[in-house]
Amino acid sequence: PAKDLKELIAHAKAKKGELNYASSGQGTPYHMAGELFKSMSGTDIVHVPHRASGEARTSVIGGHTHMMIDAISTMAPTVKEGQVRALGVTGKKRSSIMPDVPTIDEAGVPGYEATIWLGIMAPKGTPQPIVDRLNAEINKVQNRADVKDAWAKQGVEPLVMSPGEFDKYLRADVDKWAKVIKDAGIKAQ
Repeated sequence: PAKDLKELIAHAKAKKGELNYASSGQGTPYHMAGELFKSMSGTDIVHVPHRASGEARTSVIGGHTHMMIDAISTMAPTVKEGQVRALGVTGKKRSSIMPDVPTIDEAGVPGYEATIWLGIMAPKGTPQPIVDRLNAEINKVQNRADVKDAWAKQGVEPLVMSPGEFDKYLRADVDKWAKVIKDAGIKAQ
């Protein structure tokens, strides 16, 4: 029944342990994003893992589970068709695909961010000049207007970084999710 994220949080707190969220499986980014949300919002929402995102979406649309976090590119059509209600996006900034939907941070969970990223890595010991050249060429492509436009249509914003910046980003991300996994008691299966 929640019309916005604050209502969802209030509803979840009033119905402690009664609400659930679907994900594409144990340990997936969507499961982790849900656990981070629970931790940062102080809610007790039960995780219901599925074998794939499509299965989880069907469960939510069909009313078998209450909510889920999933890729905006796959959820936007279901929102536009009125099958589900978007309460927040997980990135630092609003999405170009659904600019009227606030970030979870804006909507009531300060500091929340859960994004999926892709990175390009080279084998350990690759000479630094080669790493630097690869980085420069990749960043040049990432900064092209046609590439940015193609990514934006999918709700993706490229992170253009130096190798050192990427190393810091990667280490901080590993630390963040290691804490979520530990705090939630998630075990490898």
